[in-house]
Amino acid sequence: MMEYILEAKNISKAYNGVQALENVSISLEKGKIYGLIGQNGAGKTTLMRIIAGLSFPTSGELYLFNQPDQKSLQAGRRRMGSMIENPSILGNMSAITNLRVHKTMKGIKEESVEQQALNIVGLGHTGKKKAKDFSLGMRQRLGIAITLLGNPEILMLDEPINGLDPSGIAEIRQLIKELAAKYQMTILLSSHHLAELHQTADEFIIVNRGKILKNLSHDQLENQIDKHLILDCNEPEKLQKVLREVLDTENFIVQPDKSIKLYDFMDNKEELSKALIDHSIIVTTLATQEETLESYYLQLIGGAG
Repeated sequence: MMEYILEAKNISKAYNGVQALENVSISLEKGKIYGLIGQNGAGKTTLMRIIAGLSFPTSGELYLFNQPDQKSLQAGRRRMGSMIENPSILGNMSAITNLRVHKTMKGIKEESVEQQALNIVGLGHTGKKKAKDFSLGMRQRLGIAITLLGNPEILMLDEPINGLDPSGIAEIRQLIKELAAKYQMTILLSSHHLAELHQTADEFIIVNRGKILKNLSHDQLENQIDKHLILDCNEPEKLQKVLREVLDTENFIVQPDKSIKLYDFMDNKEELSKALIDHSIIVTTLATQEETLESYYLQLIGGAG
């Protein structure tokens, strides 16, 4: 039987009669990265806050390390790090002083944990430089360093790449993957950058209007994402006619720019190419593409809505 490091069972949360979460259930395994996907107001941050103990569910059960009672949950949360909404950073202090403050607040006694955390996130060299003078990417990494105090086994990061440039995004992605692989941390990660989540997460949890729409692994996502050919040519109407009448397929979509998404002949491009040549169609584009996590998500919530 699979053992989960964190389980939420039928969690619901209402604020002033408004249902923020409704019967949400998730199960997280050790050492995996979970991408939490949803629009603003979908319930992602509410779920994270409940897991972190910053809010309480209206109903449902939460298990940390297989323990459901409140005393055990409090102990379990000491084995968890979270950065929800904004990193808690004191701008007039250096990175290491920020970590010393948080270390004291958490009651951590171990020596040198501040420097270890800074080294892990690549900020071990910042010295006395004040956090207010850090770049946005450095502040995000400092926020993650704060969550690493106490060597957590579960890490929750709410929009850790918000506002970062491509270089900063790549750095945070590499850091998150390293934390999961090297330290076997279980990471719950929310982000609006779905292309980035597609590259980072092992599992995906899709939330819409307070409900779980889909749980699926990276491999399952790849199997459900449609692969297709993109065709562009000098005579788009003639191309459509050849597809229908010669190649006997209606399995294509005409795009606004008259290019065509063709879902057949992925494994038989020779037959396709021969038919186009035989009918004097000059192809300017013939390429294989696949849908993205973003397009899959939009189709899913479109179907739900």
